[in-house]
Amino acid sequence: MMQNNRNYFVAIALSVVILIAWQFLYINPKMERERIAAEALQSQTQSNQPAGSKAGTTTQPAEGSVPGSSENREQAIAKSARVSIDTQALSGSINLTGARLDDLKLKEYHETVDDKSPIITLFSPADTQDGYFTELGYIAGEASGTAPGPTTVWTVKSGDKLTPSTPVTLSFTNEKGVVFDRTISVDDHFMFKIDDKITNGSEAPASFSSYGRVTRFNKPTTPSVFVIHEGFIGVIGEHGLTEVAYGKVEDEAPTQPGKTTTGWLGITDKYWAATIVPPQATPYDAKFAHFPDGRPRYQADYKQDPITVAAGQSTDLKTLVFAGAKQVPLIDGYEKAYSIPMFDRLIDWGWFWFFTKPMFQLMDFFFKYFGNFGAAILLTTVVVKALFFPLASKQYASMANMKKVQPKMEELKKKHGDDRMALQQGMMQLYKDEKINPIAGCWPILLQIPVFFALYKVIYVTIEMRHAPFFGWIQDLSAPDPTSIFNLFGLLPYDVPHMLLIGVWPLVMGITMFLQMRMNPTPPDPTQAMLFTWMPVVFTFMLASFPAGLVIYWAWNNTLSITQQAFIMKRHGAKIELFDNLKGVFSKKPKPAE
Repeated sequence: MMQNNRNYFVAIALSVVILIAWQFLYINPKMERERIAAEALQSQTQSNQPAGSKAGTTTQPAEGSVPGSSENREQAIAKSARVSIDTQALSGSINLTGARLDDLKLKEYHETVDDKSPIITLFSPADTQDGYFTELGYIAGEASGTAPGPTTVWTVKSGDKLTPSTPVTLSFTNEKGVVFDRTISVDDHFMFKIDDKITNGSEAPASFSSYGRVTRFNKPTTPSVFVIHEGFIGVIGEHGLTEVAYGKVEDEAPTQPGKTTTGWLGITDKYWAATIVPPQATPYDAKFAHFPDGRPRYQADYKQDPITVAAGQSTDLKTLVFAGAKQVPLIDGYEKAYSIPMFDRLIDWGWFWFFTKPMFQLMDFFFKYFGNFGAAILLTTVVVKALFFPLASKQYASMANMKKVQPKMEELKKKHGDDRMALQQGMMQLYKDEKINPIAGCWPILLQIPVFFALYKVIYVTIEMRHAPFFGWIQDLSAPDPTSIFNLFGLLPYDVPHMLLIGVWPLVMGITMFLQMRMNPTPPDPTQAMLFTWMPVVFTFMLASFPAGLVIYWAWNNTLSITQQAFIMKRHGAKIELFDNLKGVFSKKPKPAE
């Protein structure tokens, strides 16, 4: 019995510890420190020091410059010549200085659930407080003339607006007669194709190294759960997936995965990303770095080995730039259409991506038919329960057998009286003879843990869940239930502290968990019985701040478990003692005899 108690406590403790860890790490203290640091950095002025002027920054563009003031976004956009961008998903403009993508908004996404709230701004000019841009350019070899870089002003050769049906061609000719033509096209979503043609009109060979960079001057200011990666990301050829946190490049040297001819790199947020797929024919070095000089900035960049263009000849380079929302089907489609290795890992599926991603795909399948991700969660839960049914059936059968031996257990108690050692030995032998697992009642809950984590990951990281409504007051499945019992769910005219936001769905979850546990025999040990009684209360408070979609899943899963358990126990001829157990919990206990 002591061994059984120990196993029981270990199982319960692990469950509670895991969930407590998630609760207290929900708002990561480190993210808060980074937010404060970022706000402090935003008040500093920028310097005109070249981005590649520091030692050890060989993969930086040699002519990179950082503007020297923070300006209003509209003012910064207005001071340079531009070509507008207009698609069903994007609005913004291309800065002809540097041919930068530094003005981009996502039409389909708003800052809040209110459709009247501002749309999401992804890119802003470097002069602004939230500077964030993507730039492609060249570094010239000796005697090759000027190469187009950050300060180069391109001219418009054709096209006055970039749309999916109208590409734009920019041009620059250096003093040696080398012509750079850049054709930029965009699809209906978030992928830009940059086709560069270098024509050597001089009388001597010309050598150039192409570079690309994604640069931003801040970090996300909204605290994020520790299970999701935000920062640098890339698949650098045979070096595989590389994820580097902002803090790592702040505290350590730049991360340089190595040289390759394949892959991609960039910066990712929870829902948005900016990445570059370099030309795949020439080897390049990639780097993720933080530059503290002047106005500190974060940069993912690459520099290719030099290419030589013979006199009178030309060469072509093709680059892809993704800038937008990390929609799952879209990212998967780009991976296949452009043969981008592991591009689906731009979405942080986690270590168990082979389990997490199929769960999303199942939910997305149901969503396409029913148009509601909340309903998709409920149907996905039914499928998961069906898959786990054989294992659950064995566990519930063991519990049913345990109910059948209750009379024998009572006989043992009468036989051994206060001899606890003898009683424990007798009960252990009884469990062995009847092939009963005394902690079988815990397994239905423990089995939910990996499914719970996978579902949490899906709900938290996929943009499809962002602002996805359920029914009634749940207008965002990725956010906690906004109601609270402590103001009677909004009937009383005052707000309650965040820690007391115990909404309707957390209460439903707690009640269903309580009922599920009461389907099991009451543990003979008083301490175990107390844990069984208070676990639903503890879980209710802990899960109250979790996304509503998760709480709805847990409540629905408990309901299905109760139904499933009742069916199996009835099939094995065991009495369903739910109502007797409830009566025992709420009935007045007799006073001990004096």
